Amino acid sequence: MSQLMLCSLGNSSNAGNDTNNNANTNSSMEDDDSYPLPTIYRCRAPIASLDCMEEFNSGGGGGGGDGLGNCGAVAGTKEQLLTNCIAAQAHRLQHPSPGIRYRNLGKSGLRVSNVGLGTWTTFGGVGGSGNEETAEAVIALAYDSGVNVFDLSEAHSGHRAETQLGRILSRRAWNRTTYVVTTKIYWNSKTEGRGLSRKHIIESVQASLLRLQLSYIDIVMIHKVDPMCPMEEIVRAMNYVISKGWVMYWGTSRWSPVEIMEAYTNCRQFNCVTPIVEQAEYHLFYREKPELYMPELYNKIGVGLMAWSTVTIGMVSSRTEDCGMSFLSRSSYKVKNKYSSFSWTEDETQSLYKEQEYGWKDKLVDEEARKYSDKFREVSALADRMGCSFGQLAIAWSLKNESVQCLLLGAANIDQLYESLQGLQLIPKLNASMMSEIERILDNKPSRPPMVSTLALR
Repeated sequence: MSQLMLCSLGNSSNAGNDTNNNANTNSSMEDDDSYPLPTIYRCRAPIASLDCMEEFNSGGGGGGGDGLGNCGAVAGTKEQLLTNCIAAQAHRLQHPSPGIRYRNLGKSGLRVSNVGLGTWTTFGGVGGSGNEETAEAVIALAYDSGVNVFDLSEAHSGHRAETQLGRILSRRAWNRTTYVVTTKIYWNSKTEGRGLSRKHIIESVQASLLRLQLSYIDIVMIHKVDPMCPMEEIVRAMNYVISKGWVMYWGTSRWSPVEIMEAYTNCRQFNCVTPIVEQAEYHLFYREKPELYMPELYNKIGVGLMAWSTVTIGMVSSRTEDCGMSFLSRSSYKVKNKYSSFSWTEDETQSLYKEQEYGWKDKLVDEEARKYSDKFREVSALADRMGCSFGQLAIAWSLKNESVQCLLLGAANIDQLYESLQGLQLIPKLNASMMSEIERILDNKPSRPPMVSTLALR
């Protein structure tokens, strides 16, 4: 569709009508959060062609292309610009991903793709190779497929991941406005630079900027609350780094609803920038916080949901029988409270390495895995009938929840990422009857406890 659109621009006799018609079509499809049939996906023009339209309509001019398929404006005639845009379009369509949509994160104006790339496994986490060339191929595939969110964390692969991503982004030289980088500040009681003090937050942001070789970070998330640091100090420090232009937005990760509300209240009290997103675990077997409390936080204070799970982050085997035990053993059944499950700390990531290398397993976790293995097998059988993998079904199921504005995927190689992206095409197939069948199998739909009247307690 986008090539026909560009060709019509070159035809002077039909330029006015065709441009208006195609612009209206693309605008309505871009803003539509519904999921039409897969055939419509293949006709949808990706972001690159829309950027080309803006450059073309502005009449060309300065700036050079990066030689990697991006359609930056180049000096020359409109015919040259048209040729470059068509080449960029062909490059972006090399790995098409039907189902990519763009939504506002929380109630902010930041537009993010409905799936993002969680880079823990990409940069050498559990199952990852740690090879920078492989990581660059994964990131390039994600970007070319329309994914614009790249998530990092100080607590996962740490400083090395930020350094490698910085080198990749520098080599690729993509337009900075076309992607969103998120990272997390993590407090660790085992190091000297611990806590969420103003000093630690500012120094962490400055260090991340140097490693990423960026002038700003789009979103910085606070990874867990430091019980020894006043909330006022945290929100004032985040407001400071935003006012300096080092950070555009801030959010939280693994915070309880009470903690998020406390941060919001402090922001309002001290006239600070409020958080826009909470990053939380969400999958078929962990549903309470994302389904009960995050919609409420979104409606009341505008905090959106960026979700991840042990399936979508790429921590499961490709074989179904191994996938079940691997996923269940790392899911939220060892949760200590109902708001925060898998903690992603160094202690637990080290335990994953031990399990992978030495066969070490927790007996309690094994019991929980056996308890839920029957449900897993039934969902896997349903996925087989639909002609997809368990992971693809889990991705599509998670995105059926309208509260999930961005779901983080993980991949150690391009094959894993491509397979995960194909799961987006399942979303139209998950109709009401199919969702009811999944609910019947899971039998774990969360519900709020009944209200207890204080009069009844007297």
